[in-house]
Amino acid sequence: DYHRDKWTRFGNEAEKVELDVIRNQRVLRTRADKLALRKQVFSRKLSRRAPDFAVPLRAHTVWEGMMVKLCCTVQGCPPPTLTWYKDGELLTICSENSEQKNSEHKSLGQRSNWGWESFHRKLIKCDSECEMKNVLKAPSYHLQMGLILEIPPSLNSSFFLFLYFCSPVYTRRIIVYSLRFLSWFQLPLPSLGCLSVQLSLFCLSSDASAAVKGGPASPLAVEVSDVNKDYVFLTWQPPSADGASPVEGYYVERCALGQGEWVRCNAHVQKMCHFPVFGLKEGTLYQFRVRAVNQAGAGRPSKATEPVLTSDPLEHTRTMGRTITITKDELEGQVKAPFPPTNVHACEVSDTYVVLSWTEPEPRGREPLTFYVERSLAGRGSWDLASLDLVVSSPRFPVFDLQKETQYHFRVRSINKYGVSDPSEPSAPIALGKPQALPAPPHSVLAVRDTDTSVLLQWKEPNDNTDILGYYLYYSEAGKQDWKTVNNKPLTKTRFTVHGLKTWKEYVFRVKSVSRAGNSRYSDESQPIVVKSALSVPSPPSAIALLLCTGSEMVLGWRAPSSNGGNPVRGYYLDQRETGTETWKEVNVRPAKEKQFKVSNLTSGCFYQFRVFAANMVGVGKPSDASEAFLCEKWTMPEPGCPYDLEFREVRNGSLVLGWATPLYEGRSPVTGYLLEISQGDQLDSWTSLNKKPISETLYKVSGLQAGQTYRLRVSAVNEAGVGPASLPSEPVAAQTRPGTRDIEVGVDDDGFIFLGFEAVEMNDESKFLWSKNYTEPTDAERTKTETRQNRWAVLTFTDPSEEDLGLYTVELSDVPQISASYDFTAEVIALKSGWQVEVSEKGAMRLWLQTESLSDSAELRLICNDREISSTPHRRINFDKAKGLVEILFDQLSQDDEGSYTAQLRDGRAKNQCTLVFVDQSIFIITCCVSQGPYFQEYLTWSVNEDCELTIKSLSAGPLRIQSTAEGFRLYCALKYYINSLKTSWFFREKRIDQDARTKPGSSMQKVWIDISNPTENDKGKYTLEMFDGKETHKGLFELSGEVFAEALLEHQRLKILAQLLSPVLPTDRAKVTKGLPDVVAIMEGKSLCLTCFIDGDPAPEIFWLRNDREIPDQAQFTITKEPKRSSITINKVNTEDSGKYSIFVCNKHGSETADVTVSVYKQGDKPPANAVEMV
Repeated sequence: DYHRDKWTRFGNEAEKVELDVIRNQRVLRTRADKLALRKQVFSRKLSRRAPDFAVPLRAHTVWEGMMVKLCCTVQGCPPPTLTWYKDGELLTICSENSEQKNSEHKSLGQRSNWGWESFHRKLIKCDSECEMKNVLKAPSYHLQMGLILEIPPSLNSSFFLFLYFCSPVYTRRIIVYSLRFLSWFQLPLPSLGCLSVQLSLFCLSSDASAAVKGGPASPLAVEVSDVNKDYVFLTWQPPSADGASPVEGYYVERCALGQGEWVRCNAHVQKMCHFPVFGLKEGTLYQFRVRAVNQAGAGRPSKATEPVLTSDPLEHTRTMGRTITITKDELEGQVKAPFPPTNVHACEVSDTYVVLSWTEPEPRGREPLTFYVERSLAGRGSWDLASLDLVVSSPRFPVFDLQKETQYHFRVRSINKYGVSDPSEPSAPIALGKPQALPAPPHSVLAVRDTDTSVLLQWKEPNDNTDILGYYLYYSEAGKQDWKTVNNKPLTKTRFTVHGLKTWKEYVFRVKSVSRAGNSRYSDESQPIVVKSALSVPSPPSAIALLLCTGSEMVLGWRAPSSNGGNPVRGYYLDQRETGTETWKEVNVRPAKEKQFKVSNLTSGCFYQFRVFAANMVGVGKPSDASEAFLCEKWTMPEPGCPYDLEFREVRNGSLVLGWATPLYEGRSPVTGYLLEISQGDQLDSWTSLNKKPISETLYKVSGLQAGQTYRLRVSAVNEAGVGPASLPSEPVAAQTRPGTRDIEVGVDDDGFIFLGFEAVEMNDESKFLWSKNYTEPTDAERTKTETRQNRWAVLTFTDPSEEDLGLYTVELSDVPQISASYDFTAEVIALKSGWQVEVSEKGAMRLWLQTESLSDSAELRLICNDREISSTPHRRINFDKAKGLVEILFDQLSQDDEGSYTAQLRDGRAKNQCTLVFVDQSIFIITCCVSQGPYFQEYLTWSVNEDCELTIKSLSAGPLRIQSTAEGFRLYCALKYYINSLKTSWFFREKRIDQDARTKPGSSMQKVWIDISNPTENDKGKYTLEMFDGKETHKGLFELSGEVFAEALLEHQRLKILAQLLSPVLPTDRAKVTKGLPDVVAIMEGKSLCLTCFIDGDPAPEIFWLRNDREIPDQAQFTITKEPKRSSITINKVNTEDSGKYSIFVCNKHGSETADVTVSVYKQGDKPPANAVEMV
C-alpha cells in the first residue's frame, strides 16, 4: 500500500509539470511569430526598388530570313510589367515563353483510375479595358486563339474543351466543345475579364495479356489496415475480368523491402476479398500484393502496396510528456510480472477464420510482452492452447482451424521474462460467420446515344445493395460476344459514359455488381445501339439572299444549316423587321419545306431584314444572323439574278464538285450559262475566274486545288444582256478528303448481276440515298434496282445491262449532300487474242498459255489455282511477257496436285479481264484441250478371241457426254477419238427425238458432236440420249441434266450472258470483224491446192493472223498468205492428209477482235468426202 500511494502522488505532480510546460510553450510561440512578422514587413519595405535591366538588349546583325530571338533580364520588386516596341510602336506578343507570373499559368492534373487527365492553360489575363482592346484588336471583342497539344498516336482518345470566362463579378462557362481534333476556334466575350481554357483528355487503356491462357485479371485497390508488430489486415477489390472461368479465390503475397522475394501468405485459396496476415517481423518494411485464381491458374499480381512498417500501434500512448519523457513502465515501480489482458473479443469474423483482439494489461511490467491464446468449447471447462508454438507479439491473433456452427470461448495470458500472468476473462461465445453471398446483378441496363464515339450507359442497382462496392461495365459489338472491360475501378454511380467506341458500329452492354464476396453474375444485355451523335436542334442557317422582288413580294433563299442535329431538317421559319426597328415579326406559321420562301404584303420602297430558323424532330434551332437590308423595289434589270443554294459534293484531296440552283429572275432573256470564281483562304476581295467560257450545266468539277487549302466559290449567271450579280460566297471548304470517306465499288453479286455499292460514313435514321446519272438524270427504275443494306450500304443493281447504262453515276445522302461519290461506268476490258491453250510434249511436259493485247509496264497478273494464288516453283514455272501480252505456265511433269481450275486475272489501269480453265483428270484434259506436238496414240487398241478362234479388235470411238455453258444457253457434246464418214447421229430428250428448231440446234465436226439448247428453263431438265450409228452398230451416250448439274450450268450461263450483254454493245461499229466468213467444214482431195478467203472490215485496218490448230502459220512454201485492207486469203499447196485440222483467221484493231474457224478434211482419191462438209474442187 505504501508503494502504491507513493506512485500515485508522483503521477499527479508529473501532470502539473506537463501543464506548466505546455502553457510556457504557447507564450513563447506567440512572441516568436510576432517578431518574425515584423522582420518580414521590414524586409519587404527595404527590397522595393524600381525596375532595372540587369542584362539589356544588344544589337544583332543577321541574314535575311533568319529567326531572331531577343532576350533581356529584368529586375525589380514587385516584378515589373514588360512592354515591347518596334520603332516606337507597341508590339502585341503572342508567345507563351514570357516568364511573367501574370501572363501565363499552367497546371497538370494527375490521371485517375478511370484515365482522366486535365490540362489548364490561362491564355490571356487583362486588367483593364484598354489592355483588353489592345489584345483583341477589334471593337467586336472576338478572340481567335490556337491551342496545340501533342497526343501519342497510340492513345485512343476523345477530347472535351471547356471555356470559362472569369470577371470580377462572376465566373461563367461560355461554351463546351467535344471534338476529335482541336485546332482553332472563335468565340465572343461577354465582357472584360480573364478567359481560361480547360482541355480534358479521356485515355483508354487495356489490361496486359493474362499470365496463363484464360487466366483472370489483377485484383485492385489492395489496402493495408490494423498494422501491429507482427500482424496486418488486407482488403482488396475483385478484378474486372474473370478470364475463361469465374474467379475461385485469391493468393496473398508479401515481400520484405530490400529482399526482392515474394512469399505466399496463404496455403489455401482465400475466397473473400480480405485476409489477416500473421507472423511478421517487428520493425520491418513490407509490401503486399494479391493474385486472383480461376480454373486456368493464377493471374497477374495486383499493384504492390506502399511499404508498411510493422510496429506497436500503442507505443505513443505510453508517452506522458514532451520535454520530459516518462513512460508507464517507469511509473510502475517494482512491478515485474505482467497483469492479465482485458477485453478479449473478435474484431474480424469470416466463414473461414476469426481474428481475436484484446487490450494490453496495465501495469504490463517493464519487459517486452508476448501472449498465449487459449480456447475452449462453449459449455466445457477444459482449455487448450490455440497459438501452439507461435509467438504472439501484438494484441491480434487470427484463428483458422475452427469448426463451423460451433461456439468457442477464448482467453489470453501475458508473458515476459519474469513470468506468465493469470488468464484474462473468457470472451463471449465466438463462432465462424456465415458465408457472404454474392451480390445480385444490376438490372434495366439502358444505352443512350451521346457522341459519335461514346454512349451514355445507365442501370438500376439491385434491391439489396448492402455491401456493394460498385459496378463493372462490359461492352461487345452486337452478335460477336467479344466482351471487353470498360472500367478497372468499380463505379459507385449508376451511370457512366463509355468512350472509345467506333462510329456507326452496333454495341451491347452488360454490368456486374462488386462486393468483398466477389462479383455478381452479369446483368441482362442492353438493347443494341448504334454509336452516333445524340439528336439536337439544327444549327442556324446562313447566307440569306434576295432572289426576286416584285415590288410587294420578295423571294428569299438561304444556305442549309451546317449541322442538322442528327435528324433531317423538316422545315424553316422566317422573321422579318423593317430597318430601324428592333421588333421581329413572324412571317410564316407553317414551316417552309424548301430553302426559299416568298414573303408577301411588303411596302414598296422600304428596307427589310430577315432571319431564318431551322427545325427538326427535336425542335427549332437558333436563328441565323440578320440579313443585310433588302430594298423592296421591283426588279427590271436586263441581267439575270444571282444563283443560290451553293452545295459541295465529292470533296477530295485537290478537287470538289460544286452545284447550285438556277436564278429565279432571268432578266430580259433566258440564262445561257454560268461563270465561276474562286477565292483562296479568307480573301473575299480577291477572286479568280475558273472558266473563261460560260457553262450550261449547274454542276462543275473544280480540279487542281491544293490539298488541305481552304477555298470559297461563287457563281454568276449570264444571258444576252450580260453577267448578273454573283451569288453569295459559299461556306469555306478545305480541299481534303474526310477521314473514312468511301468511293463507289463495282462488282458482280451471287446471281451474276453487276452492281454499284457505296458505304456512308455518317447517316441519320431518316437519311436516304439518292442515285443519279450524269449528276442530273434519275436512274431508270425499269433498268436498275436500288436498295439499302445494313442501314449504311447503298446498292444499285443493273437488271438488264446494256450500252444505255454506261455513264457517270453519283450517289449522295438526302440530308447531307457533302457525303457523296461518283463512278464512271464504262466497259474497260483487256482484249484476249487467245484464251487458255494447252500443249503437251512427247515427254509429258505441258504448257498452258494465253495471249492478250500488248500491256503496259504497270500491268498486274494474279494466277489462281483451286482458289489459291500460285507462283513459280521448281516443277512449275510462270512467265509473264507484258509487251507481248503472253502468260505461260510450264509443267515438267503433271501430277494429281495440278488438277483443278486455273484462272488468270489481269489488270492494266482500270481495264481488267480474267480467263479460267478447268480440267478434272489428265486424260479428259488432253482430249478436250490439248494440241499435240507430233503423232501419238490417244487410245490403244484392245483385242479378244472367240470360240471360233476369230480375232476381234475394238476401239472406242467417242468419249462420254458432257455439258458446257455458253452465253446463249447449254451445249451437250461428245468428243470423238476418230471420225467415220458414215457416222450418223440422233439426239433424244425423254425418249423423244429432238429436231432442229429455234431453241435446239444439233451439229457435228470431226472432233465432236453437239446439240445447242438456247435460253434454257426448268422444262429442259431430264435425260438426254445421243445415238451414233457407224454403219454396223448403234452406240448410245446418256446424260442426266438435273439437280446440282443443272443449277451450276444455269448460273454459269447467266453470268456469261450478262458479261456478253455488257461487252458486246460497247464495242464500236468500227471494231475488227469478219464480214464474210468460212464454212464450218470443207473437204478436198489429196494432192490438190486449197484456197480459203475471208472478207474483213474495221477502222483502223485490222491486223490479220492465220492460225492452224490455234498456232500462227508463217508465210512459207506450202502456205501462201495474202493480206489486203478488206480481204485476206490462205492457199495450201498440194494438200495431204497431214494438213487436216482446224484453220482460223484472227483479226484485231484497237476497238476489238474476232475469230473465224474452218475445219479442213483431206481425203484420198477414191474415198468419199464427209457428208456435212463443203467439197472444194
